[in-house]
Amino acid sequence: MISFTERTAILETERLRLQPLIEAETESIFPLMDDPEVMAYWDVPEIDDPDLVAGIVRAQVAEMAAGRAVHWSIRGLNDGVFIGTCDLSDIERRHKRAEVGFMLGRDTWGQGYALEAMQAVIAFAASSGLRRLTGRTHLGNRRSEAILEKLGFSQEGLLRGHVWRDGERRDCRLWGLLL
Repeated sequence: MISFTERTAILETERLRLQPLIEAETESIFPLMDDPEVMAYWDVPEIDDPDLVAGIVRAQVAEMAAGRAVHWSIRGLNDGVFIGTCDLSDIERRHKRAEVGFMLGRDTWGQGYALEAMQAVIAFAASSGLRRLTGRTHLGNRRSEAILEKLGFSQEGLLRGHVWRDGERRDCRLWGLLL
């Protein structure tokens, strides 16, 4: 299995370039995390504090350095315009598994970017020796569920009351894909 810390994983697709996340991306990520519609189905509500978002990005970069995750910024291949982020997180080498995630700016929804980026992430995961991927969606997040279904993920269960947000417990669906 390839060590995620031994190589820089720059992935390219027909329209996208996925580059390992760096702290300088905070400026691009903040508007996404400050958007209530983008964050509607996340574990936390929108974040209107740029310093807090900077701390999250710093933590993600640290996870990458420790080999526990790979976070990418997604940019247009031809124009370099920031589209969003995606990741392999909670990497468990012994069991050859990880969790996937993605977040795109609202102005890019419906253009197939999430599907295209995640196809590249899945291919990278498989070539790196991972054999199982999971994803988690909040109930009602049909956009993300449709993407996971198109990628071949199967619904594996319901995590009742999995997330505490906005004063209530939220259920999540668990999705899985064997590579």
